Amino acid sequence: MKTILILSSSPIDGARLRLEKEVREIDEGLRRSHKRDQFKLEQKWAVRPDDLRRALLDFNPQIVHFCGHGSGKNGLILEDETGQAQPVPTEALANLFKRFAKRGLECVVLNACYSEIQADAIAEHINYVVGMNDEIGDDAAIKFAVGFYDELGAGWQYEDAYNGGCDAIALQGIPEESTPVLKKKTN
Repeated sequence: MKTILILSSSPIDGARLRLEKEVREIDEGLRRSHKRDQFKLEQKWAVRPDDLRRALLDFNPQIVHFCGHGSGKNGLILEDETGQAQPVPTEALANLFKRFAKRGLECVVLNACYSEIQADAIAEHINYVVGMNDEIGDDAAIKFAVGFYDELGAGWQYEDAYNGGCDAIALQGIPEESTPVLKKKTN
């Protein structure tokens, strides 16, 4: 059984995201899938840096799905103790995920704007990483997630799941199907 750890963060001083809808759609898709018994979904909300590290320790996931805000070179945006935005540097994320690659982490999905920089760094250690090369709207982010996990739930591999996510965006007529990018570990 593969554990999917969903980490969500939408600080109070940032734009509101429909993270609940994204997580609900992922959960519903996996529950109805043919391979539903092969996945266990875990969730952490309002994630702070310590929550990220502890969730990885607690659940030892094979797949990590982050939904929230990204800020390009400034990193992913988590929350501080007061719910305000706290950027987490790319190098710190890459180093953290590097340790969990040895513990079975196979795939990281960064469903956040401008997260390609983090995806590049993390892909040095993790086999499959999805990031966004631009801003991505809520509807496109949700459709990508739904398509990605529908494919995994049907028994397909990560590359197929990535393509299924992009197809799900395109089929809705949302012109953001080229925003998600798949990075693969090269060595």
